[in-house]
Amino acid sequence: MLTVNEIFHSIQGESSYAGRPCVFVRLTGCNLRCSWCDTAYAFDEGRSIPVDEVVGAVEAYDCPLVEITGGEPLLQPDVYPLMNRLLGAGKTVLLETGGQVDISDVPAAVVKVVDVKCPGSGEAVRNAWGNLERLAGHDEVKFVIRDRTDYEFARDVLRRHGLERRCAAVLLSPVHRVLDPRQLAAWSLADRLPVRVQVQLHKYVWGDDARGV
Repeated sequence: MLTVNEIFHSIQGESSYAGRPCVFVRLTGCNLRCSWCDTAYAFDEGRSIPVDEVVGAVEAYDCPLVEITGGEPLLQPDVYPLMNRLLGAGKTVLLETGGQVDISDVPAAVVKVVDVKCPGSGEAVRNAWGNLERLAGHDEVKFVIRDRTDYEFARDVLRRHGLERRCAAVLLSPVHRVLDPRQLAAWSLADRLPVRVQVQLHKYVWGDDARGV
């Protein structure tokens, strides 16, 4: 049984899969309270749904790409059978995780998009650094950047851990309407960083607070 906040069909707004049609399964609950969080409604809102029913809801959209997100999806034990069921159905499965929970048990075929929390989030002390050793070649690492301090933190983590050699993409994402994406792009270009600067595409398409899109 899973506590589900919402299931919807949209375009992928982030990662190297941005722009592609995607079914999102947003699970309820998170043990972090990042200062810039834009999905606080997923902390508590949701209803209990059997895994079979979640898989059926995803299948109804006839879409090959699925993202499991939250909240923090790895806090719910039944997320693991859900991922396996979706993989068994031939889906490409993305997992968006905050990076504070051990990713060791995530099925190998799942594309893990692992956040590393920067100081501006207020949750940098919660990073499970061992996760960076567990990345597969198809995984991605994301830093949400609020200011220059966050940028320098992300730059130093990238270099110290050689992240560009460990995973498919290192993503730098400016906090929406807080840090100008042009500034983040300028910093990364000046430092010749091997990163992908991204914006939250869905917010530019449907607006800052739209849900279910």
